[in-house]
Amino acid sequence: MLVLVIDTSSAATTAALVAVSGGFAPSLVARQLNVDARAHGEVLAPAIAACLAEVGAAPAELAAIVAGTGPGPYTGLRVGLVTAAAFGHALSVPTYGVCSLDGIGAALTEPRLLAAGDARRREIYWAAYTDGVRTAEPEVAKPADVATAGFTACAGAGARLYADLLGLPLRDLDYPDPVALARVAADRIQAGVPSETLIPLYLRRPDAVEPAARKPVRT
Repeated sequence: MLVLVIDTSSAATTAALVAVSGGFAPSLVARQLNVDARAHGEVLAPAIAACLAEVGAAPAELAAIVAGTGPGPYTGLRVGLVTAAAFGHALSVPTYGVCSLDGIGAALTEPRLLAAGDARRREIYWAAYTDGVRTAEPEVAKPADVATAGFTACAGAGARLYADLLGLPLRDLDYPDPVALARVAADRIQAGVPSETLIPLYLRRPDAVEPAARKPVRT
């Protein structure tokens, strides 16, 4: 089965085609990666088109769509999830959500990994993984406040940015790997589980908020 994988939870916009079939590990068919935190909306659709064109596939050949659900910033994350939901609806194929940090943690065979994305505001989105399996829900925190005792390594854009504060060996994977995202969802895909509502994992309120009520003007 040909699966479209989308992730816009970080500064990177990822679109990929992954082959998923019973008895075999998911494999990468095509991938487009663009690193620009301000360009998710501009580059995602062309990236999907480029992946399909690279292998001569039509959208109708897609069997499912997997989307990284974050944690991530509001605007970028919304672009990916809305696009995934729109494609799923238009093609009548199921959509499945996967925590974006799983695309880092599940991609590395590390005894105890700290996967960390850049949350801005001098903070990281992070989660712990044991042999590729997440052991708790993701959190957002300042790097110096994360208890790193017991971890054997770290990975992700946040880990690279704050490697000195985390004090762990750094693995070379900054952004979610689409094959790992597809692997986490593979059982649902192969079982034909009904389409899921793609719920974003923000962990905190968006930067843009409604202004406070204006004070009345006295004359």
